[in-house]
Amino acid sequence: MAVQLLPALESGEETLVGGQAVLEGVMMRSPHAWAIACRKPSGEVVTMREPLERPSEKHTWMAWPIVRGVMTLGYAMSLGYRALRFSANVAIEDVMQKEDEDVVTAAKPTLSEAEGAVPLKSTKTQAREKAAAISGWLAGVNVVISLAFFIFMYKYLPLVAATELKKVDPALGGQIMFNLIDGAVRLILFLLFIWGVSLFADIRRVYEYHGAEHKTVFAFENGDPLSTAAVQKYSTFHPRCGTSFLMTVMLISIGFYMLVPFTSFWARFAARIALLPVIAGVSYEIIRFAAKHRGSLFALMTTPGLWLQRITTKPPSDEQAQCAIVALDHAMALEKERGGELVIA
Repeated sequence: MAVQLLPALESGEETLVGGQAVLEGVMMRSPHAWAIACRKPSGEVVTMREPLERPSEKHTWMAWPIVRGVMTLGYAMSLGYRALRFSANVAIEDVMQKEDEDVVTAAKPTLSEAEGAVPLKSTKTQAREKAAAISGWLAGVNVVISLAFFIFMYKYLPLVAATELKKVDPALGGQIMFNLIDGAVRLILFLLFIWGVSLFADIRRVYEYHGAEHKTVFAFENGDPLSTAAVQKYSTFHPRCGTSFLMTVMLISIGFYMLVPFTSFWARFAARIALLPVIAGVSYEIIRFAAKHRGSLFALMTTPGLWLQRITTKPPSDEQAQCAIVALDHAMALEKERGGELVIA
């Protein structure tokens, strides 16, 4: 759920590269291609790359301000889902293969392949099929749980808290004060969640791969060779991070909800869900502008997101940085094959 709630919004319609940390790996995307590299416990790096279509190139209205943010969010979450599923497949397949090999060894320890032992290739194929079946329904359940968790944690609970406080002190029921309390509770819950999951070893490793992704993107944007040494010298804090986007959404939503005239609980709750696309679109425009104008007033709004990256990104090892480099190399190779214009936006 922690990963699902950090959407891959680190590459927009006019941005050349971006990516997302996944389970024991990194996904990188360019305008017309994406690639993923995941490391198995054995040390082997498994990769995959696929072409991407840019919807705004076919439908000009998708490139309109605000609209492009909503479209990018949906497109990025879909791509992030596919990347997470692939990384889960790699992890599950490795476990399944090891279990199958142990079973074969225990059952027929003295037989050669010619005498009836199961070939290794067959074991790998079976493991891959099992992994795909398991990860398929697991990923579907994860999406449903994550969406329900998001709405409950960041829409329902803050509204309940603000409503109960209004009952204690009617002075807190004013439009401005009510929504400030609602926003404050939402921010506190969000920060506690991000910090809490960072205590888990598996999530901490995802945050390390997150740092590797940022370092690699920085190196690419500055024209440095994509070597481990060159990548490691850069910061793990990037202004286009999905964490910065979520923090911006949290802050922008406070102002939007103040404009909603509803006063009943369920009408306010429905409005908060209905306004999500609009808030996401506006937040995307702010992040996009801030990334291009680092010294602007809008850039100040992304500063809390950069602070938050002290939790959601960690210094990666050389092996983790190498995964990010491999993923970006594969994405850019396919981009070049498809005739993409390799320029920094």
